[in-house]
Amino acid sequence: MEINLNVPDISTRPVKKCATKLKVENVNLYYGSFQALRNITLDIPSCSITAIIGPSGCGKSSMLRLFNRMNDLIPGARAEGNIELDGIPIYNSKIDVAELRKRVGMVFQKPNPFPMSVFENVAFGPKRHGVKNRSELAEIVEKSLHQAALWDEVKDKLGQSGLALSGGQQQRLCIARVLAVEPEVILMDEPCSALDPVATLKIEDLMRSLATDYTIIIVTHNMQQAARVSDTAAFMMMEPDRAGVLVEYGPTAQLFTNPKDKRTEDYITGRFG
Repeated sequence: MEINLNVPDISTRPVKKCATKLKVENVNLYYGSFQALRNITLDIPSCSITAIIGPSGCGKSSMLRLFNRMNDLIPGARAEGNIELDGIPIYNSKIDVAELRKRVGMVFQKPNPFPMSVFENVAFGPKRHGVKNRSELAEIVEKSLHQAALWDEVKDKLGQSGLALSGGQQQRLCIARVLAVEPEVILMDEPCSALDPVATLKIEDLMRSLATDYTIIIVTHNMQQAARVSDTAAFMMMEPDRAGVLVEYGPTAQLFTNPKDKRTEDYITGRFG
């Protein structure tokens, strides 16, 4: 059954044919005795945007944190199953987790610039990874701020505190900070939820431009945003025992206009959630 939504026309958007960047097979996530995710399986394509949607509490952010092992920082958390980045299992005991988090960066829901200058915010990661030369750092900072569409706005404010920027600028600064360590995957956990509509559109435009070179996975409650920016979409729900499950996954145009599962249709048309 085809449905109509108040979203941009995405029915004719070409489906990207991309290699798999992240492969997720039969993944279960537990926090102590509580099962947060159950039997998650999907392939995330490279150089594209994948949106994870679903009602609050269904495990969207938990799934996002699996991809750079941020859940490891939560006491009692453990993952079962297999997740591969470019064919390499990331939950292998020999994996360098610091290197993994360099390759798979994270942008959080609330902008979180460090209490230091704009320059030092962006240079922080490269410094931690051994870059000491000031001119090299300056090149990295300028390149990253250009990529984050922020350079023209802050090029004369590099010595000022990142906390003095507007909310939208702070979020783009955080994106620049991630880009500075040259990741391959960028995870975004509701990156626009604290921003006004103008700042939100700037972040969305930025995501579309970055998807040429990066794999982006975004968690969002905003159906219009998911339809506008993503190439593929994953719809999650919570089962009676509160474990999150993947209901449907596929090209965004298909999921939003001709979903295969009635639960997907009910959610995106606002019947629940």
